[in-house]
Amino acid sequence: MKAFRKPLTKEEEALILTKVRSGDSAARSTLIEANMRLVAHISKKYSAPTRNSEDLISMGTIGLIKACNSFDYEKSNRFATYAARCIENEILMMLRREKKCSREISIYEPIGTDKEGNEINLMDVIMCNHVSTIEQMIEDFQLQNLESCIEDSLSPKEKQIIHMRYGIPDKEPMTQKQVAEIMGISRSYISRIEKRALKKLARALDNATS
Repeated sequence: MKAFRKPLTKEEEALILTKVRSGDSAARSTLIEANMRLVAHISKKYSAPTRNSEDLISMGTIGLIKACNSFDYEKSNRFATYAARCIENEILMMLRREKKCSREISIYEPIGTDKEGNEINLMDVIMCNHVSTIEQMIEDFQLQNLESCIEDSLSPKEKQIIHMRYGIPDKEPMTQKQVAEIMGISRSYISRIEKRALKKLARALDNATS
């Protein structure tokens, strides 16, 4: 166990605080070291098997340093009383951030695979109904208008993939695996580009028919 410096007596603290107030960096370091036991004590209150104790100590130390910078030396309160609030506030802010992050789900985080083995993320699920109608629109839409939408709304790579995947204008459609082999990139990358292109086409075709 790490040995901490003994807490300062009331008289020692008063002298150190006077020096800190005058800009004595050595006295400031002494004040911080003398209160590290307080940081450890407060951090222990928030310890948990799934929580890194070193992170708690680090955040508590930041709170202690902030206390050194903002303590009103004219007040009669003991420094430790004020520092304890700063230490606890800093730790609580860290825990609130962790709680918030744990509730956030990335819409691009993989949640499974499709029948071709491609990763599916939350965005794919949200957009699936909208995008799934594009294949039928490609079949039903006049080829001239479709080509115009492809030309105007897609990047060169997106155009190439859509042409190969759906056999536009008059070729045999290819699987994502076949397209990936021809273009020399991964099938998952082909899938992402294709989905992005279909979303763009959905908007373009909607505008063309409105």
